[in-house]
Amino acid sequence: MFIARLVLAATLSSNYGIYGPAYELCVTDAVPGREEYLDSEKYEIKQWNLEQPGNITDFISKVNQVRRDNPALQDTYNIEFYETDNDYLLAYGKTSDDLENIIITVVNLDPYHTQAGFVHVPLDNLDIAHDRPFLADELLSHDKYIWQGEWNFIELDPKLVPAHILRIRKRMRREQDFDYFM
Repeated sequence: MFIARLVLAATLSSNYGIYGPAYELCVTDAVPGREEYLDSEKYEIKQWNLEQPGNITDFISKVNQVRRDNPALQDTYNIEFYETDNDYLLAYGKTSDDLENIIITVVNLDPYHTQAGFVHVPLDNLDIAHDRPFLADELLSHDKYIWQGEWNFIELDPKLVPAHILRIRKRMRREQDFDYFM
């Protein structure tokens, strides 16, 4: 859930913050009946081992790099929520004003089970042709998906990565696009 919450915070708004060590190490020990960390630094000086197994510091760095590289994620008021056929999948898009930078984020809200379903991509709003495939470039894993049409399949396993941050490339290169094609 720490990764899902990080992706939500980092992509829903143009700015976000986390409390470093406790979040990076996925600390879940809480004071019974309260919403604060057990043995928090509020009451003591702590030495954190940021290299311990289970830390998500590399993932946080990846997300921050994605934010820096994509102007659509640097604005708060350009968000549009997309329909899905699975209530455990939350999907939304952000675009730059010129529609050159299109980001679609899909998050699995179920921390225990793989969730799959279809996401409705409003092609007309994004200036994408209905009859041509387009590329969904996953910016965290560097996987690439070829999508076509308004409804596209997504599957997210929370044990791997519970979210996709996809950069949409409107036009895919085809054989005819290269000068050596005959």
